[in-house]
Amino acid sequence: MTDAPTAQAQAAGWSRNIPAPLLILTAAFLWGLLGIFGKNVQVAGVGPLEVAFWRAVLGGGLFAAHAALIRAPLPRGRDFWITAAFGIAGVSIFYGSYQLAVRAGGASLASVLLYTAPAFVALFGWAVLRERLGRRDVLAVAGTLAGIALISLGGGRGVTVSAAALAFGLVAGFTYSLYYLYGKAFFGRYSPPALLAVALPIGALGLLPFVEFSAKTPAAWSGLGAIAFLSTYLAYTAYSLGLPRLPATRASVIASLEPVVAAALAAWLFAERLSVTALLGAALVIGAALLLSLKE
Repeated sequence: MTDAPTAQAQAAGWSRNIPAPLLILTAAFLWGLLGIFGKNVQVAGVGPLEVAFWRAVLGGGLFAAHAALIRAPLPRGRDFWITAAFGIAGVSIFYGSYQLAVRAGGASLASVLLYTAPAFVALFGWAVLRERLGRRDVLAVAGTLAGIALISLGGGRGVTVSAAALAFGLVAGFTYSLYYLYGKAFFGRYSPPALLAVALPIGALGLLPFVEFSAKTPAAWSGLGAIAFLSTYLAYTAYSLGLPRLPATRASVIASLEPVVAAALAAWLFAERLSVTALLGAALVIGAALLLSLKE
């Protein structure tokens, strides 16, 4: 997801030898795989909320190990409780609604709707923080709404544009927007692995009462492991290592390849193909996200 707030990463020496654009591109590609892995695991008989649960448990374990390795201090006191609340909203609800959107509408549609997050940030700033909406903000929000309308009207082959698919996708976009707001306050004060080592396990606990566990094949476990390691731990790590060494505008443009990757792979693997009208809507949503992300 483009322009998600990150901290000054405690980059290992090896990472400095990797070009920053390549790190951002890697993160975008790995995030684009999330819906693909999720759909495969769900086809194998694992429910969407269980997929979200294991993503949070396994990903949280990886970040906890990372935080312990670099001896990063965990949030305490008031910061801990704010991080816990973020874990419920930004992990329990976000991870769950995204996987439900994949099941209801398809991987490509879920990925595109996730890009409504910057519009939600702009609206939140206007409604709650009393921030002024500039022309760019109004244009981007209008573009997002027009894009959603075109997607709803256009549909496509192998893509189910239902009320549930749109609702879950928009909830995922809204809860993902909380990463911007939470990150503004915390990702500059704590190491990202330390924050995620707290937020992800708490998010898993928030999901636990709603999960119906199922027997899993080795292929299903492999898919869950790929979601946790590739599309969660490695994607966030690559992005946080690349962003401090790259202008935010370039990072935003590179990371916007995420829904393109998701749509291309969904078309190839699952025969999901948005109609021309829906593709125009997707372009409006992604363009609006870029317009907001590239603001000075």
